[in-house]
Amino acid sequence: MRRVLRSTTVSLTAVAALTLAACGGEPQVQDIFAAGGWPGAHADARNSNTSPVTGPQSPSFAWSRPLLSPTTSGPTVAASGQIFVTTHAENGCNLYSFEMDSGRKRWCNRLAPAVAASTPVVDAATNVYVGEDGAMNSFTENGQLRWRTIVSGTPLSAQFTGDGNLLFVTQFGVVTVLNPQNGREVVPSHQLIPAPTAAEGQNLPLPPADLGLDQCAFGAPECPVPAGPAIDLASGNFYLTLRLPDHDRASVVAMRYADGTLTGLWSADVLDGGTSSSPSLSADGTTVYAGDNQGTLWALDAATGQVRWNQSLGYPAAGTPSVSADGLIIPAPGEGGHLLALRDEGDHAEVAWEREDVAPVGASAQAGGAVGYTEVREGPDASAPTALLTFDTGTGETLDQDTLPGGSGPTTGTAIGPDGEVLTTTVIGELFVLR
Repeated sequence: MRRVLRSTTVSLTAVAALTLAACGGEPQVQDIFAAGGWPGAHADARNSNTSPVTGPQSPSFAWSRPLLSPTTSGPTVAASGQIFVTTHAENGCNLYSFEMDSGRKRWCNRLAPAVAASTPVVDAATNVYVGEDGAMNSFTENGQLRWRTIVSGTPLSAQFTGDGNLLFVTQFGVVTVLNPQNGREVVPSHQLIPAPTAAEGQNLPLPPADLGLDQCAFGAPECPVPAGPAIDLASGNFYLTLRLPDHDRASVVAMRYADGTLTGLWSADVLDGGTSSSPSLSADGTTVYAGDNQGTLWALDAATGQVRWNQSLGYPAAGTPSVSADGLIIPAPGEGGHLLALRDEGDHAEVAWEREDVAPVGASAQAGGAVGYTEVREGPDASAPTALLTFDTGTGETLDQDTLPGGSGPTTGTAIGPDGEVLTTTVIGELFVLR
């Protein structure tokens, strides 16, 4: 079922009046995008989980660092090679920055606990932007606070828009666009879930900024928007998933940021049982891909929301698929899943290849040179060591496999650095780099 969204503008008098502006003498960012790195949660604006950098076919372990606490987000990599990652630390630092070459910690900061739900995004000047309980923050490459803007909820993974602004959505469904230089609102925020009327809200307390975040990984109703958006930079259209209260399904929602306004376009209620992942876009911006909790991958027309096809995976995807520029789709495996590649044939998907002999424990990333990477369990037991599997994206054949020393259990993100480095973080809290 499709429906047209009605725009609901919310006043930020109570939730965004406090903005700490950046120092007026700092240099202006010339190019907001960190091309050549892995600047956001899923590499780029369309959430492709791909890199144009030619990846090594036989990477070797370079270094690892304990993060001292669990992590549920993957690493972000600036064009300079500087790494950023957040954790669930109860005490001490929960936002870290490391050097790519040596693994040396450059700096770390303590933010509110919900920072663990927000994957940092970085611009070409290596300014980093990351959410926490009730706020979006920006830091310099040296860890100094540039600005902090109060918002409703916790900002999830942000994106840069075509005109260089910062767009993000909180788990409450509040869409915000900020100027990356000073943190001020560019347009009035948009609330995807209708706000209570004056009479209804008169005696309602403000919800805690971290409300429902612990349910985002399951796509549960308590977390209406569980992940960040995908953006078509050419048109300004962006796409996210939304599960309204008392709904068995989540929707793929399309909006547009252009000409100083946020506009609702369409909503397609197709994701059975909800979803815990972000949508992704085809390279030409015509197709939106999203997986649901019942094990189906959906392809929707990006202009209308009409279903183009759906493909049963046999398992619920546990993350955002990797979608290459030439249309190879590698879904993120879930519980009991296997390595699988699909081709979008317009009105249906075809299986390009599949590997039922490996047990992935992480999402895949595709690099240039027809090389892909994912993490696998090296044995049938759940406690078996974790390894990085390097595979040929054309055939699925193994090119290399490297044990992650001391690594075990699921991983939370696979990223590719500016010089072909392969990075991953584990749920138990460790960062690995291979090159």
